[in-house]
Amino acid sequence: MPGRATRPLSSAPVAATEARKRVLIVGGGFAGLAAARELADVRGVEVVLFDRRNHHLFQPLLYQVAMAGLSPAEIAAPIRGLLRGAKNVEVRQEEAIGVDLEGRRLRTRTRQGEHEHAYDTLLLACGAGHAYFGHDEWEEHAPGLKTLAQATEIRRRVLSAYERAEIETDPARQRALLTFVVVGGGPTGVELAGALGEMSRFTLARDFRNIDPALARVILIEAGPRILPSFPEKLARRATRDLESLGVQVWTASPVTDVDASGVQVGRERIEAATTLWAAGVEAAPLGRLLGAETDRLGRVRVGPDLTLPGHPEVFVLGDQAHSLDAEGRPLPGLAPVAMQQGRFAARAIRRELRGAVERETFFYRDRGQMATIGRSRAICDTGRLAFGGFAAWAFWLLVHIYFLVGFKNRLFVVIQWAWAYLAYGRGARLIVSRDWRRGGELPD
Repeated sequence: MPGRATRPLSSAPVAATEARKRVLIVGGGFAGLAAARELADVRGVEVVLFDRRNHHLFQPLLYQVAMAGLSPAEIAAPIRGLLRGAKNVEVRQEEAIGVDLEGRRLRTRTRQGEHEHAYDTLLLACGAGHAYFGHDEWEEHAPGLKTLAQATEIRRRVLSAYERAEIETDPARQRALLTFVVVGGGPTGVELAGALGEMSRFTLARDFRNIDPALARVILIEAGPRILPSFPEKLARRATRDLESLGVQVWTASPVTDVDASGVQVGRERIEAATTLWAAGVEAAPLGRLLGAETDRLGRVRVGPDLTLPGHPEVFVLGDQAHSLDAEGRPLPGLAPVAMQQGRFAARAIRRELRGAVERETFFYRDRGQMATIGRSRAICDTGRLAFGGFAAWAFWLLVHIYFLVGFKNRLFVVIQWAWAYLAYGRGARLIVSRDWRRGGELPD
């Protein structure tokens, strides 16, 4: 049964004569968290942040969890803890399922049922998931990498493949168990493939007796003519050479036509592989399509220059959910810096309205470049003015990611883990956790 609109925030008493703007934020990712922090303790505003999960996730390092380099708690933090000091911000673990634009009400769902929440301003920043191009059945055999649950499942599949290969007596089956396919040659796919190659050749090579993990076959498949299409071609070629030095086979111009439990079909060629990982495309959260607004082919809502829904200036759409254009008219990429800048921009627009501003400003993205890491001491960096790779790019990548990690404890643990991994080629989170908690068994499936 639908519930009533939520009560005023008990943590921020309101005088009966004081009008307060009620701001709802959907999504505790980079955009939503940046907006909530910008609005923290702003007089005249009450904020409610909704998210299906109770934690904020630093997605750029998610592949490190999937490849057993970091533990989940080192790249995630409870949203309530991050906003603890904001007296005018309330956090609710609820899933947004619809918006009544005319009535200005957000519909959410919990285990107790459905609820409605009135708003004056709504910020939608629900993020995105992986797209399987009309083949959603492939997801069971080729998980993507957007959540902690997916990262720990990938870790389980990868480590279990080595354990099963150790006791496998059939040579053909053993080869399939030691074959790993990564579909998608963007930054996520490159980072996954590089980490797989590095882990096989340096970390696991000393731990097994009946197999040689260094002989594991890692294949990175890209449908386009080259990997990393958003980077300069010179850096993409360097990344290809770095991947090949780690034993990764790079297949370009090779669209995948089928995925099943035992491998991947690429045109007429069949790859027998026990583990397939998906990094080939993204699709915006479905809530955007439910608004009835115009969307692009990725499901992103086409927003105006001020990041609002056309015809509804009280609704901002941010981050991976928004189709926003840069100064040259090109869609902005789904990167953390884009989401963070958009979140702060929307919050500042709300603050300007509280001060009596009538006209909205135009959002301009300050592009500070992009980076991708390939492995130990290997990375590429494109700042717009400079394009470089190697150890300097890797060190710069390391510093930037540590800087943006939330919480001092997270940064300290990550520095310690990376320092140990660099010096000892170690990976400290190599835990296989069974999906079936009822059995309590840890044998691989």
